[in-house]
Amino acid sequence: THCVSGCVCPHDQVLDGKGGCIAPEDCPCIHNGNSYSPGQSIRVGCNNCTCRNRKWQCSEEPCLETCSVYGDGHYTTFDGKRFDFEGDCEYVLVQNYCGQQAMNQGTFRVITENIPCGTTGTTCSKSIKVFLGLVLSDGHSDVIQRAPGGKMPFQIRSMGIYLVVDTTVGLILMWDKKTSIFIKLSPSFQGHVCGLCGNYDGNGNNDFTTRSQSVVGSVLEFANSWKVSSSCPNANRTQDPCTANPYRKAWAQKQCSIITSEVFAKCHSQVEPNEYYQACVDDACACDTGGDCECFCTAVAAYAQACNELDICISWRTPSICREFQPTGV
Repeated sequence: THCVSGCVCPHDQVLDGKGGCIAPEDCPCIHNGNSYSPGQSIRVGCNNCTCRNRKWQCSEEPCLETCSVYGDGHYTTFDGKRFDFEGDCEYVLVQNYCGQQAMNQGTFRVITENIPCGTTGTTCSKSIKVFLGLVLSDGHSDVIQRAPGGKMPFQIRSMGIYLVVDTTVGLILMWDKKTSIFIKLSPSFQGHVCGLCGNYDGNGNNDFTTRSQSVVGSVLEFANSWKVSSSCPNANRTQDPCTANPYRKAWAQKQCSIITSEVFAKCHSQVEPNEYYQACVDDACACDTGGDCECFCTAVAAYAQACNELDICISWRTPSICREFQPTGV
């Protein structure tokens, strides 16, 4: 129905923004800048949301939270705490062997092996050990211990560029076969895990909890406490890679600007891009021993995956930029 008298609608209708009048219940719902008609449904995380009477009505299933590690030591805990750490050793990412009472009651442990990936002292996660009898390393997976009867407590499948490990204990891992790992945990583990991925209690302020259960302010003190072997030297803060390799800085900034560009515009309001951009620049500067484009692509893919977690699919790869087209957009 067209509006009349200078775009004034009848009392039981409202303007539709296009010069017409509609009933209030026919108004659309908005998500990530997109408009959806009444009755349309979308997926938000692990829940379904349906547009009704201008509002989203969503199911309230508890969702798995994600801890991510990518590139030259960039971490985001289950509770959203971001930090950088570059140590040359094996470290506990997450386990449910925490505190004195739980030391013999845990069911899983995930360990990352970090090795140098540049001359500036930066390190990358090159191998993941899942203590359910699995090692992910050098682009492939190895089963290191078979369960009685031959049935393993996990399944392995491929999803785009990622190898996905689905376990029977409420743990899911996504690995890009290079330096990125995404660990998803069931809400049943909230407050019952520890390691570099934090304690998953909904509060990022106490994620720097050491192996001895002390909450500290120093990233180095926190992360060094989660070394698997005490014989490894403690990590020290490394120099800024773009200062060490100034000839790479302009190239790194130009390449990584895709993250803050229009390509990812529909994600910017949902996932803050600047920290991912800076991490990308640091990685592109740091990877000076070959694989510089791989480091750049991994950093952009990490932002694309964070967007994808919120059902914002970005098709960013091109024949000239990290050419590897994936249906998921990551």
